[in-house]
Formats: sequence, C-alpha cells, structure tokens
Amino acid sequence: MAKAKSRNPVTFGAPAGVYEGQHFKGHAELHARGVHRQLGRGISGTATEGVDSIVLSGGYLDDEYGEDEITYTGEGGRDRSTQSMVADQTMDASGNAGLLLNQALGNPVRVIRGLNIKRQKATGGYVYCGLFRVAESWTTMGKEGFRICQFRLLKIEAGETVKPQPVSPDGDRETDLEEQFRRTVAYERLMRDSKVVRKVKDMYDDACQVCGIRLVVSPDGKAISQAAHIQALGKPHNGPDTVGNVLCLCPNCHALFDRGALQLTDGLEVIDGLTQKFIRALTRVKGHQIQVNCVRQHRSRWADRAAVRTAEGDGSS
Repeated sequence: MAKAKSRNPVTFGAPAGVYEGQHFKGHAELHARGVHRQLGRGISGTATEGVDSIVLSGGYLDDEYGEDEITYTGEGGRDRSTQSMVADQTMDASGNAGLLLNQALGNPVRVIRGLNIKRQKATGGYVYCGLFRVAESWTTMGKEGFRICQFRLLKIEAGETVKPQPVSPDGDRETDLEEQFRRTVAYERLMRDSKVVRKVKDMYDDACQVCGIRLVVSPDGKAISQAAHIQALGKPHNGPDTVGNVLCLCPNCHALFDRGALQLTDGLEVIDGLTQKFIRALTRVKGHQIQVNCVRQHRSRWADRAAVRTAEGDGSS
C-alpha cells in the first residue's frame, strides 16, 4: 500500500505573498501563512526531509544573532519547565539531523526572529528575516555545561546559488550522511590522541594535575588518564593542539573542567567555576609551560554564568 502523503509537508523557500521584514503576531499567524509549519516549536522539519524554517527566540545562551550571519543552537537537552539545560544535545535529534541534511543538500532555511524576548517568549511578535543556508555545523560544550549542536547560517543573497556543503571534516562530498557522521567521530577521536596528548600524559605518569589521583588499572601498575584541551579544539573555539594547551586529568576532573565547573586563574590556581572559590594550585612539572591565553579563553566561556544566576534569582529577564 502506498505511503500516505503528509498534509503539512516540508516546503523550502519563501512562501508566496510573504516578504522580508514582514511582521507576524504569533505562531498561529506564522503557521497560517506557511512561514513556520510547527506550532510552538523552534525547528520545523525532520531528519529525513530537512528543516524548512527556524524561529530565533533566545532559548540558548550560546546563540548569536546577526543580520547576515547566525550561530544557531539546535534542539534538545532543555527542561521546558525550568528553561535550563539538563542534558547533552546530539546530532541525531530530529531537528539537528534535519539541519545537517540541509547543509549536505544545500536546501535553504526560512529564519524568523522573535521580538522583545522575555524568558524565551517573543512578546513583540515575529519578523520574517529571509532565507539562510547552513554553512557549517559542529558540537561543542555550551555555556550551561552541556554539549550542544551548533550551526552557522548565512543569508542567501538575491540570485545566489546555494551549493551542498560537506558535513565531514575531510571535505568528502560523495559518501552518504551515515558514513560522514562516522568520519566526523573518527576525526575528533584522532585529534584527541595526538603526539601532544601522549607527551603530556607521560609528563605526569597519568596522574591528575588537579586532584593528584592516578588510576591504576593493571597489576603491573599501568594507569589511565585523559587529556583536556584548555582551549577546545575545532569550531568554534579553534584551540591549538600544543603541549601548552593540554592538561593531564582524571575522568572526573576532565568532565568538570570541560563543563566549566573547574577553571584556572592566570596564576594557574584551580578554582570552583560555580562559586569562583580557590581549591588548590595546579600541579605542574618542569617543561610544561601552560599558555595563559588559552586559560583566559576557557574561563571567558563561562564568564556570564554568575550574571545568569543573578538574573534568575532576582526575577529579571
């Protein structure tokens, strides 16, 4: 039996009779005019068809909204009742996979911007901003301490032809998406198993520079440790794969450091990233010159946590 067609299919491009800068009162009007099909959702689309529109409503701290370039955080990991992140995002979530498909196939995305955002709600209605293309995608640790999926969207100019973009780091345009996903994971794993990483682990004989624990896993004394890049590798942080940008940590301290719950001062003191209180001096051996600029970049990623916590406490938005 033939599969029934959706009554509300994904439709790419600008709807007839809709112009850039047009104002809409709410989601119901956006839906009625064919601008955004999904009532109450930020992403309209599926993993198998792609995404035809998104709504910018300030739902994630890591979003950056420009007129011609947008850094957009995908869906997932948020508790709707508290409007806070509670879990990591993944690229296989429907909307995120759909945006990745847009990148691979070159399909455009309608962008709608919420106005006068208060607690992730557009109290001033919405404005249609035109068509954008998905130029890049990546995963990173967000400001709320959980992994997020991000997408770089660029405005499509009049007469511009949008070309498919590779989603694998080696630029392969020929393989299918599943294979490109595997290559992306393999690439990230390779970046974290470099000669630099092994050198730093050897410097400390696999003992954690923060807590001092050395996790012995065999009768002959072999231990395991993890390497933490202070300024994260890859987009959007673009940290260097150098000895001065790597710490040797145990799994617990690595997880805390990656999520900003442990931070370093310029003097290389370990502080609690949530309270900013001193914990201890970072252990260092001779020859391990840590790059202070990388330390500052890592710390800057979490600089607005206190401001967010204060705003939540006094009820401001």
